[in-house]
Amino acid sequence: MTDPLHQELLALAREAAYKAGALLRDGRPADLAVAATKSSPIDVVTEMDIAAEKLITDLISEQRPDDGFLGEEGASVTGTSGVRWVIDPLDGTVNYLYGLPTWSVSIAAELDGETVAGVVAVPMRGETFHAVLGGGAWATGAWEGERRLSCRPAAPLEQALVSTGFNYVTEVRAHQADVAQKLIPLLRDIRRGGSAAVDLCDVAAGRLDGYYERGLNPWDLAAGDLIAREAGALTGGRPGERPARDLAIAGTPGVFEPLQRLLEDFGAWHD
Repeated sequence: MTDPLHQELLALAREAAYKAGALLRDGRPADLAVAATKSSPIDVVTEMDIAAEKLITDLISEQRPDDGFLGEEGASVTGTSGVRWVIDPLDGTVNYLYGLPTWSVSIAAELDGETVAGVVAVPMRGETFHAVLGGGAWATGAWEGERRLSCRPAAPLEQALVSTGFNYVTEVRAHQADVAQKLIPLLRDIRRGGSAAVDLCDVAAGRLDGYYERGLNPWDLAAGDLIAREAGALTGGRPGERPARDLAIAGTPGVFEPLQRLLEDFGAWHD
């Protein structure tokens, strides 16, 4: 039996994610990718990003005026209720710009510093992932009703399909490419999806065996991390640490620890 407050927060997050996802999907100009090298489409994406965050914070504030916020587009309110919303209104901005389907709206609710509810909506895939602490992870999509999520059975690392992401800073990207080059011979293969929130949910859904990335912010992973853990995956950062900007890792129980050891050996967290 999950906490009624957690369920209330989840319901609000789902409503906000659905409406923000619809705004982004329906408000995207059809020709946005045509001029992808010019400044104008970037400006449009930024405007959509800010509009989606405002929609989310306005909707939540109307129902819970004492809550705090931390958002990618600048929402920063301390709040007095003990609840803080961690929001990425558009995770996968480059995918959105180019018309690729892997972008998402990510909303998590923290209570006294612990994530208790999370939603990741992926409008172009017609899927929404959600979880509350202790209540399992669930998804809606092309199938009928809600489906309970479970990460893949443990597989040896050499049979693992692992996703990652790359930083926008050239020097950091070069180092990340070096780490990926060392990992590839030791895995089944590597994927690069472009949305950390979606990658974490794909681990939860059994579509990936593992995921790792350096340089994530709290809003990139708050909801997806909870969803992955509630589906039975293990998550963390460097050994003994929680997922953080230095390094975030998620994986099936059989993949997580050997992947974490390799990433530590390869210095995946280094500048």
